[in-house]
Amino acid sequence: VQLVESGGGSVQPGGSLRLSCAASVFTYSRYYLGWFRQAPGKEREGVACINSDDYTTYAEAVKGRFTISQDNAKNTLYLQMNSLKPEDTAMYYCAADHDSRIWCSTSLRAYNYWGRGTQVTVSS
Repeated sequence: VQLVESGGGSVQPGGSLRLSCAASVFTYSRYYLGWFRQAPGKEREGVACINSDDYTTYAEAVKGRFTISQDNAKNTLYLQMNSLKPEDTAMYYCAADHDSRIWCSTSLRAYNYWGRGTQVTVSS
């Protein structure tokens, strides 16, 4: 499984960005995809998850502001980020796996496949 993120950049507080992740996991009948982030000096944390049934789940810190989605025809995962805050500044990673025992997860341990990340900076 290969994952390549894009779409990061710098934005002012209150602004929006859309991250993309080209993923080769869509060939599996069951899979789940996640977005994670890691700020300097902090541990990597889960942001959102979507699975092959289009079930989604979000971390409390981003609920109502971020939307995870997928386009199977384009083999692409998205993260629409609105109302961005300085505390959203981090390296953002997409991750994927197809463990049939897991429905969807924002836990790092649930994933074996990771992208290299894309930087998001929110600053005035």
